[in-house]
Amino acid sequence: MLSKPYRSNETVGGPERSGNRTYLYGLGLDEENLKRPFIGIVNSWSQIHPGHVHLRDVAAAVAEGILIAGGQPFEFNTIGICDGITQGHSGMKYVLPSREIITDSIEVMAGAHNLDGLVFLAGCDKIVPAMARAAGRLNLPCVFVTGGPARPGFYHGKGYAGYEVREASAKLLAGEISEEDFCEMEQCVCSGPGSCPMMGTANTMSCLMEPLGLALPGCGTVHATEAKKLRIARRSGELVVDLVKKNRRPKDYIDRETFLNALKVDMAIGGSTNSAIHLPAIAYEFGVKLTQDDFDEAGRNTPHLVNVRPSGKYTLWELDLAGGIPAVIAELGPDHFNMNKEAVNGAVWGEITKGVHSYDTDVLTTLDNPLHEDGGLCVLKGNLAPEGCIIKKSAVHPDMYFHTGPARPFDCEEDAVAAIRAGKIHPGDVVVIRYEGPKGGPGMREMLTATTTLVGSGLGTTTALITDGRFSGSTRGPCVGHISPEAYAGGPIALVEEGDLITLDIPGRRLQLEISDEELAARKARFVRPERPVESSYLARYREWVSGVWEGAVFKRPDES
Repeated sequence: MLSKPYRSNETVGGPERSGNRTYLYGLGLDEENLKRPFIGIVNSWSQIHPGHVHLRDVAAAVAEGILIAGGQPFEFNTIGICDGITQGHSGMKYVLPSREIITDSIEVMAGAHNLDGLVFLAGCDKIVPAMARAAGRLNLPCVFVTGGPARPGFYHGKGYAGYEVREASAKLLAGEISEEDFCEMEQCVCSGPGSCPMMGTANTMSCLMEPLGLALPGCGTVHATEAKKLRIARRSGELVVDLVKKNRRPKDYIDRETFLNALKVDMAIGGSTNSAIHLPAIAYEFGVKLTQDDFDEAGRNTPHLVNVRPSGKYTLWELDLAGGIPAVIAELGPDHFNMNKEAVNGAVWGEITKGVHSYDTDVLTTLDNPLHEDGGLCVLKGNLAPEGCIIKKSAVHPDMYFHTGPARPFDCEEDAVAAIRAGKIHPGDVVVIRYEGPKGGPGMREMLTATTTLVGSGLGTTTALITDGRFSGSTRGPCVGHISPEAYAGGPIALVEEGDLITLDIPGRRLQLEISDEELAARKARFVRPERPVESSYLARYREWVSGVWEGAVFKRPDES
């Protein structure tokens, strides 16, 4: 009678599981297949998502590797929203909340079928961190294969990223470019399969899967269309079977120090501000707590090395040619990175990076000549953000490191965008967008339409934007997000009035509403939260259950505070 030394034996082993086995025989499997470890291939493929449209081919390569190594692959799907398609409208409300559904759906599938190991296939903003959360929650032997960046798109010989088309829309409205040129640009910029080829959230989180010990070294920057991606996929399929046989699980080697390593790489690559939501959420599933202070310390003490958009001039293509994340870690060295931590394959980073270095020091700079002396992200606090907020300092013009200007408050992104397009925002203003936080939105939308409209209108180096919402990883300029507490929770951002002076002080790590403590207290005393009705059943539940932004905006268990 069939029996095997794996978790999946609970599903197929012994005479009492004959009915279970018969359904698997109905798939065309035989008893030898059922004796193998069962490996789930979690695929977020869909036809509406350029970052994931190629993942069927990647899954086939993973399955081949699993079979070669003596495992039995079972591919299944989960959802995956494209942030780029959902920008600027109500659909963005669902994007961050989709992270909970993805994580839960993987737990349900792996738990119901007693899978022995998992290979995660994802390439974009919320899907990669959602799967990383599942890796921690389930603690099954697993490997990540990230989908990879798209090749750069070109318009009239110049490389473009998606956010630059959005900025160009403001130029179109201003008559600075023709409609014909704009339409041609639209069709050139997205070159095909893969995630947007800059250091947005998708590529930030994909790159961080390497120092987190979930993806093979080098995987994060290998492009979607490269044959090397299929080779990595096949090797990952073989590796996961080995991990199952050795019973090597993520929590065996991923700990707080691993997350601090990932934070330092995040700062070195000029990563997305969304990492400040995703890394704490992933850490939560691993039983690790990451705080604002962890981000602040990493930001102060880690140099920014990677000259990639939106904080630099190159794309992920050049970063991959320069050596990718192993070269970033090698350049950081033991002074900034714990080289004794293990990668997913069990090798320590000190061994992995021996002899590795940057092949292009203009793209990937060195400690002796970094792009910036400190990290790409900066945590600010003050009476406007008592629990903290975040800005991508590396994407801010130095002229705006310190700025005081009059507040122009809006209660949603659409109203702010309309004001910018109508010419009602002026140099020196501080645009305030509130009630866009996790609960207030609900869903904590990205304010990319607002930021790109601001930049495209020529205000990107003179006008600040602050919000309790989020930003796209492609955002550039003096844009402060994740203000906490959020307006819906009665945070001070809800109390800002037209014309109030607001100070942004990046070197001083400060965001200040320039009114007296007495006036702030008086406003709080008379604050009444406006009605924010929600039609969606899921978003209503999300509003009720979601935690604060610095806790990762996760659903906590009912027995947790």
